[in-house]
Amino acid sequence: MSEKITSKPETGETEFSQQVGEKAARKLNAQRHVTQTVWSGLGMMGLVGWSVAVPTLLGAALGIWLDKHYPGSHSWTLMLLAIGLGLGCFNAWHWVSREDREIHKQGENNHE
Repeated sequence: MSEKITSKPETGETEFSQQVGEKAARKLNAQRHVTQTVWSGLGMMGLVGWSVAVPTLLGAALGIWLDKHYPGSHSWTLMLLAIGLGLGCFNAWHWVSREDREIHKQGENNHE
C-alpha cells in the first residue's frame, strides 16, 4: 500500500528536487491516512475504555450476587470488583501494546 520513492535522479533533475519530491510524496501519503488514524484512535480509546469497564462491572455484579446468596465475613463484591479491574487493566495494556508494536512496525517499513 505504501509506495517508496527510491529512483535515481533523472537527467536534469537535481538532488534537491528529488528530495522535495520524496517529501511531497510522504506528505500526500500521510494526508491520505489522517482520517483513518483519527478514527482508529477514537476507536482505540473506546476499546480501551470498554475493556476495563466490562470486566469491572461483571466482577461487581457477580460479587453482589455472591454476597446476597452466600454472605460471609469478607465482601465478594469488593474482591471481585478489584479482580475485574485488574483483568480489565491487563486487557487494556495488551491492546495498547499491540497497537504500539504495529505502529512502530509500520514506521520502520516506511523508513526502509
